[in-house]
Amino acid sequence: MAKVAFIGLGVMGYPMAGFLAAKGGHEVTVYNRTTAKAEAWVKQYGGSHALTPREAAEGCDVVFACVGNDDDLRSVTTGEHGAFHGMKSHAIFVDHTTASAQVARELDEAAQAAGFSFLDAPVSGGQAGAENGVLTVMIGGDEAVFDRAKPFIDCFAKFAGLMGPAGSGQMTKMVNQICIAGLVQGLSEAIHFAQKSGLDVEKAISAVRGGAAQSWQMENRWETMRDGSFEHGFAVDWMRKDLKICLQSADEVGARLPVTALVDQFYSEVQGMGGNRWDTSSLIARLNNADKK
Repeated sequence: MAKVAFIGLGVMGYPMAGFLAAKGGHEVTVYNRTTAKAEAWVKQYGGSHALTPREAAEGCDVVFACVGNDDDLRSVTTGEHGAFHGMKSHAIFVDHTTASAQVARELDEAAQAAGFSFLDAPVSGGQAGAENGVLTVMIGGDEAVFDRAKPFIDCFAKFAGLMGPAGSGQMTKMVNQICIAGLVQGLSEAIHFAQKSGLDVEKAISAVRGGAAQSWQMENRWETMRDGSFEHGFAVDWMRKDLKICLQSADEVGARLPVTALVDQFYSEVQGMGGNRWDTSSLIARLNNADKK
């Protein structure tokens, strides 16, 4: 058992912190911007809650975070009451936020200067993956630090791999988001085409799902996409935040992402339809909406 902290109890962080307590048996202190959620977590899992990230981090062996974006991350780490001000020597800060590689490298440098370690460790698997403890975690940082942190991360992950030095976890997450953008658009067009052709969508998907067209998105989203139900996962607002990072990173490294840029524009149209909080499979709604114009 170790003393750990978890900062950020959103749809991902809440169950992830829970696995550290229930499965890992660790002494967990949590912090959340909304205190009521931290109190609810303590009531469910035990442990304690802190009033600031700094207070949560004090005396901990490993501190985890999962917040919204670069600015949120800077606030809970190097801000006035940030966790970095409370980290003890040789402790590890593990960031599960999907953020930029730039902020990951910035925080890694700050951690090293202060005598502790930092890992950027964005996750994939969505809310269901977090709730079932089967996330995929892509990690950037030092190998020795990764080896020390992995047993903790394994509490809520089915896969945790070191991708390279600081920032590599975030860059790998961008690979993931680029793949998803293209896959969801392709699946949206396929289902839309089947519907317009008068095909039975279930029969059509059953015919192709065992071949080269198969994907996680197809297996888990075709029915809800057919039915126009978009309350099942990662929100469009968050996907656009991630795709912005993808496109900025592409400019930095000289990569070309024409399809990703196009799908990002399609998501902006979904937002214009009021779909900010719909899940990412709602790209099909844009196609179907065109029929009504």
